[in-house]
Amino acid sequence: MKIAVLPGDGIGTEIVEQAVRVLKALDLKFEMEQALVGGVAYDAHGHPLPESTLKLAKEADAVLFGAVGDWKYDKLERQFRPEQAILGLRKNLGLFANFRPAICYEQLTHASSLKPELVAGLDILIIRELTGDIYFGQPRGKRTSPDGNFPGAEEAFDTMRYTRPEIERIARVAFEAARKRSKRVTSVDKANVLETFQFWKDVVTEVHKDYPDVELDHMYVDNAAMQLVKAPKKFDVVVTGNMFGDILSDEAAMLTGSIGMLPSASLNASKQGLYEPSHGSAPDIAGKGVANPLATILSAAMMLRYSLDQEEAAQRIENAVKKVLAQGLRTPDIHSEGTTKVGTREMGDAVLKALG
Repeated sequence: MKIAVLPGDGIGTEIVEQAVRVLKALDLKFEMEQALVGGVAYDAHGHPLPESTLKLAKEADAVLFGAVGDWKYDKLERQFRPEQAILGLRKNLGLFANFRPAICYEQLTHASSLKPELVAGLDILIIRELTGDIYFGQPRGKRTSPDGNFPGAEEAFDTMRYTRPEIERIARVAFEAARKRSKRVTSVDKANVLETFQFWKDVVTEVHKDYPDVELDHMYVDNAAMQLVKAPKKFDVVVTGNMFGDILSDEAAMLTGSIGMLPSASLNASKQGLYEPSHGSAPDIAGKGVANPLATILSAAMMLRYSLDQEEAAQRIENAVKKVLAQGLRTPDIHSEGTTKVGTREMGDAVLKALG
């Protein structure tokens, strides 16, 4: 089993270090190789996703990713910004399905901005299509407007588009995932306004015929955003497009109290995947040893489950995290009165000890 380890920028190096320590403690046979990505790769090689890094990622069974980005790179041309590394990996590895679980652990219900009774037991899986939609649609760019409200004015434009195969495959991923959970899928669209998402709704409905045991409902994205705050536990599996999924998954993450607790997985048709925490590089706290490594450690558990077929090891990690939380250990982002504040490495030490 070969794992490409790409720590990236900011707190990425700190949190990935703890996840690697946990993986090494499992006594499984891994080959792990590390490479630069993001801003640090641009500094060293002039590109956020160097050919050597991309080659390593393609050859690996899975990629363990930290985070990329820093304010100092914001003035670079778009193709050289750190965030382009993630888009490049998604495109080159064909990572079309993003799994973003939003789980509220019993010990952290107080950390949510919602009332405890609304989030206690929360367990949502948002499945986001990753390689289509407005993020990748062509044409795009800047031009002189040929029509509209201000003909002749400078304008920028992007294109939202989806093909039938792209919608069909993400719909099947969602229905298959629902079969292992509560057999409920909510497809989120904007079919009342956008042709792209009327097509999305039609195709998802067609695919659903192959999954009569799974309940399907459709919801407009604005209503979905409201319902995630009003009654989040009504959702089980949510499937949606790239842009809507980007926004809704972050909203769902905050229902749990801290985005620092939430892992994610991005998979291709061969189960090769990129695993990363849902949060960013947090350059403001980088190097201070206070970042929460649990999302990255839980991402490693997802990697074991979905790409490396090591379910027992995945459960060991997840149970260890639950034990640590039950012991009252907290990094600053989830710390509250009556709990013990610890740093990044101390949290990693605690998870290692809890592994047994």
